[in-house]
Amino acid sequence: MASVKETSPKDIAGEDAKLREAGFDPAAPPADAIAKLTALRGASGVTDAALVRALTSIATPESAAMLMRMETRAAGGLRRELRRALFKLRQRGIEGPLAELPARDVPTAAAQAPEIGLSALLSPADADGARVVWIVKARPGAGLKRLWGLVSERDGLFGITLAPLTRKELRHERADLERRAGVSLIDADWRVADFILCDAWRRTPESHRGEVGNFFALRTELIAQSPPIDLSHPVYDEFAAELTHEPSADLMQEPEIAAWPIAPAIVKPYADEIAGLRNSVIVLSRVQQEDRVATVVERAIAELLAGEIGTRLRRHLEDTAYYFARTGRRPQAAWAAAAAARLRDGADLKRGAFFQAFMRAQLGAIIAEEEQHQREEPRLIMTPAEAMRAQQAARARQRRR
Repeated sequence: MASVKETSPKDIAGEDAKLREAGFDPAAPPADAIAKLTALRGASGVTDAALVRALTSIATPESAAMLMRMETRAAGGLRRELRRALFKLRQRGIEGPLAELPARDVPTAAAQAPEIGLSALLSPADADGARVVWIVKARPGAGLKRLWGLVSERDGLFGITLAPLTRKELRHERADLERRAGVSLIDADWRVADFILCDAWRRTPESHRGEVGNFFALRTELIAQSPPIDLSHPVYDEFAAELTHEPSADLMQEPEIAAWPIAPAIVKPYADEIAGLRNSVIVLSRVQQEDRVATVVERAIAELLAGEIGTRLRRHLEDTAYYFARTGRRPQAAWAAAAAARLRDGADLKRGAFFQAFMRAQLGAIIAEEEQHQREEPRLIMTPAEAMRAQQAARARQRRR
């Protein structure tokens, strides 16, 4: 592949114009735009530099993957341009798949340059899945720098700041936050905190990213490594001996687990089916009714704990196990790690005591809310028995008159 030479702004404008003349539409959907750029590689009048600029403007993993493929065969100035383009995408949280890299270039924990002076503090997730994440870097002779993030499991990253402070100020702010929130912050591996922040940013809705759009720029002031796209959570090594044990249903007694919700709209069809069984005109024995309820619960576990919901629950269990282990709740930490491992490994969850208790709690909350709503709602339709009692009461009132 040819190298790229220094070009003037006029030359750049001309190259970009020729790319558009060849059929590239910058406003096209990303998948269509990348397909067109792939087809134009090597076309007459289309330069590699123009392709690189066009790909850099498309903030998707697919554009990063194409840049990585181009980089494996590039040299000189073009390779530098490609690496700058990939760096710009990484600053925006966009990574190409590791499979696109030659084996020698795949980054590993051992191969990455060590980060010096980094530490982290984490709060537990509250009932809404919100938590505080601090990453702190010591500055020799100049105090500390702290990256402060507010993360939601549902809404992503919705607060980020970077500020200098002294060790005394850090201790004071930690004590003040713990006092006001009524929870303890734990000292954590900075890699865990970094993944939580990066993952939260990727899950932040586009409409809210303007408020945290400088996250990756702030991050680079503390951390030189590329933003992580996955994490081998340390709880799996910490509790390796306990991962084969069945997680206890007693884990549901912990508020950090019991309060974790699946969206009511997703759970409601299963809850309605159970409520229908209990109110059916067909007379069922308690055993028959419970058998049918159990079937609905097992189906809800199999269907709801797959895909995105299962991934979110797994990550919540991993981080909560990590928090439990550092706040003196080792048995609960082991149960949470074992439950996370079952989700990670795609195990059959339907008969597990914890997952049964978890799903029954989700369904029970919806059913209880519906029953409360029905009790509070004026009755417009009476059953025959209610109508008969109402008539008797009306006749009694007339006789008393």
